[in-house]
Amino acid sequence: MATLSFKNIKKTYPGNVAVIHGISMDIKDGEFIVIVGPSGCGKSTLMRMVAGLETVTEGDIQIDEKSINHLEPAQRDIAMVFQNYALYPHMSVFDNMAYGLKIRKMSKEQIKERVQQTAETLELALLLDRRPKQLSGGQRQRVAMGRAIVREPKVFLFDEPLSNLDAKLRVQMRLEIQKLHRRLATTSLYVTHDQVEAMTLAQRMIIMNKGVAEQVGTPMEVFERPASTFVASFIGSPPMNLLNVNINHEGKISTEDGIDLPINGIQLPESVRGKTQAIMGFRPENCLLHETGIPVKIEMVETLGSEQLIHGLIGQTNIVIRQNIHANAQQQAQLKLGNIIHVSPDADHALHWFDPETTRRLN
Repeated sequence: MATLSFKNIKKTYPGNVAVIHGISMDIKDGEFIVIVGPSGCGKSTLMRMVAGLETVTEGDIQIDEKSINHLEPAQRDIAMVFQNYALYPHMSVFDNMAYGLKIRKMSKEQIKERVQQTAETLELALLLDRRPKQLSGGQRQRVAMGRAIVREPKVFLFDEPLSNLDAKLRVQMRLEIQKLHRRLATTSLYVTHDQVEAMTLAQRMIIMNKGVAEQVGTPMEVFERPASTFVASFIGSPPMNLLNVNINHEGKISTEDGIDLPINGIQLPESVRGKTQAIMGFRPENCLLHETGIPVKIEMVETLGSEQLIHGLIGQTNIVIRQNIHANAQQQAQLKLGNIIHVSPDADHALHWFDPETTRRLN
């Protein structure tokens, strides 16, 4: 096990194409960190620099407070799990898992012991004689993970390892990865574009956007206090509703197209008072249906078993409201395409305020 540190890491490709703009972070021994963001945000590039598959343009990557920038991948004592398994098709499960240990010239007894222990941990003990083509997708991914685990590295790197699996299998494998980390307590870096994976797996997460770390924090810190409108719109399913609003000298709020937004019971925070414009955010689940309040024109209603998502318009701005399916009959009768309903943010959950110029959090 080991600590891992990023010291102002930057990456620039030929032609002065900057893809990582200076990331600094200290990862504790045994911590599970998830790097999450949309395609092209730089998350895989950052991981590949840790692995030694990409060079660092500027800054320093350290394992146990020692720079690894100039070490070859084989010298870094890390193990990487890829999304495409990368198993040798002509080898058995045992030989795939043992290959790295044979390269290290470990004894046959040591290899057998490590592979057997890891196979039992991953429930692969009965599959050691099979070839990859005889395995399911989930079993192949467990073999790829087993090949990394037997090496007992200082750091695990996971590069979107579940993206090739179906939805049900991904849920099962997330659980397996959580149990595995609790058992091994090895420092881990996990890359994904799936915010559900990030929220369920991470002890802390890095939200990446165009090569910048928008926010670093625990899943609940990121969800409850997003540092920018990007984080607010990326984390959460559905994402946070965001409205560009005007604020008059009396503190009354209206949309850009002049619709009044009564937010009864909620005081404007100090950081917002005195401003004439802001971005106001609220979560779909923190919006209540009332007889009076903010008018919303219904565009669509999605029924999802125990809950429903109401898609609507406040003026020209799209919003989503999440509601329990067992709302009272009068409210249900109102939920028809084209109807106007009235909603109000729940006073027990604070509104979120962002600067319209910087998009950074105000309160």
